[in-house]
Amino acid sequence: MLDIWFLMKLTIVIPVYNEKDTLEELCQRVAAVDLGEIEKEIILVDDGSTDGTHDILKKFEDEGYRVIYQEKNQGKGAALRTGFEQATGDIVIVQDADLEYDPTEYPKILQPIIDGRADVVYGSRFVGDAPHRVLFFWHYLGNRFLTLLSNMCTNLNLTDMETCYKAFRREIIQQVNIRENRFGFEPEITAKVARMKVRIYEVGISYFGRTYEEGKKIGWKDGVRAFWCIIKYRFVS
Repeated sequence: MLDIWFLMKLTIVIPVYNEKDTLEELCQRVAAVDLGEIEKEIILVDDGSTDGTHDILKKFEDEGYRVIYQEKNQGKGAALRTGFEQATGDIVIVQDADLEYDPTEYPKILQPIIDGRADVVYGSRFVGDAPHRVLFFWHYLGNRFLTLLSNMCTNLNLTDMETCYKAFRREIIQQVNIRENRFGFEPEITAKVARMKVRIYEVGISYFGRTYEEGKKIGWKDGVRAFWCIIKYRFVS
């Protein structure tokens, strides 16, 4: 349960692309999270899914979720850009449509913002004692390298720049001009919030990664793009 002293609203932005096997369970988990007096606004952005996800989204649309349909697949960054523009909550958090991240951890991610200590909070998979599925060594090494390079360019000391769980005060995220359409969103947003001189916190989270056979989408080309974005957004606003 969150410790709050005034009513707030949380917007949860969920980019969706071909997630018919996990979407329904994920949405049920998000809806079930107990945030006390905090109102939840759930925005699902379908990024041109072709696997039957559309039919599941129509069901949630009928149940009161906000569903936005992109005509063609553009990428996670494009879907988030659309979702952020539509957000009306005091705080905005990113939630992937798979089951790698646990929505029950929202309270500890949000608490530094609610306490007035933070403007942005990253959920780190590399701090704390929460459970983590053991998977790909080279993904881990690549993540740590990209985070290190990002820190060198931003003068931050993050441990997990590539994490899905990022929460923002709405007025912060809606000030950012997001250019990247795919996974380059992660280094881009990190560089841009660092330049804004806002208060950034990290909290430890669990991680239940999936294999490519289970639907994982990020690949080595995205790692190359992330490298380029770290350098690019060190200088480009």
